[in-house]
Amino acid sequence: MADTQDIPRTPCQLYLISPLETGGGFPARLENALAASGNTGLVTAFQFRVKGLDQHEAARLAAPLQEICAAHDVGFIVNDDVALAKRLGADGVHLGQQDAAPRDAREELGQDVQIGVTCHDSRHLAMEAGEQGADYVAFGAFFPSETKRSEHRPEPEILEWWQGMFELPCVAIGGITPDNCAPLVKAGADFLAVCGAVWSGDEKSAIEAFAREMRGAQ
Repeated sequence: MADTQDIPRTPCQLYLISPLETGGGFPARLENALAASGNTGLVTAFQFRVKGLDQHEAARLAAPLQEICAAHDVGFIVNDDVALAKRLGADGVHLGQQDAAPRDAREELGQDVQIGVTCHDSRHLAMEAGEQGADYVAFGAFFPSETKRSEHRPEPEILEWWQGMFELPCVAIGGITPDNCAPLVKAGADFLAVCGAVWSGDEKSAIEAFAREMRGAQ
């Protein structure tokens, strides 16, 4: 990783995270969200995050969502589970600090798969992830979140520091809404990872609201 202060950055984009319930009518909701994004190019990744399911059931739920993402040219990322990511031929895997090391995931999944790592509020963990070959690092939670509780509460300055030092993209996560996202965009987040702000209401309206606020903050 090298000093990149003079390298131009692409506009901040949206990284959707699924709710834990992805069956029933959720595929139609994902289609609605990505269709709304199609006018703005805002959403570039979707993370499939389920808990407590065996791999066969998780794969069954993932299949239609993966097809929808492929149709919209949106990366399909599996949360935590390297084996499931390999089974699905997913575009990437997102790893927590208790999951496989990025180096081991790379060996299992190959060079073309995107590997992201949760780094909480730690500069050390982020640099370590980069050294182990991660494709992006995620900082958070920046705000209180009902989706996933976290005692870590970084300040936007960590995004500014990262952007001033490294080329590797950074993701901001945790309680992000259209109303509070602007400081994170201005601080240099390459992606905003969002869940509840989209799926707790009308997904089309939420995507459009994020588009307005994020582009206004560039």
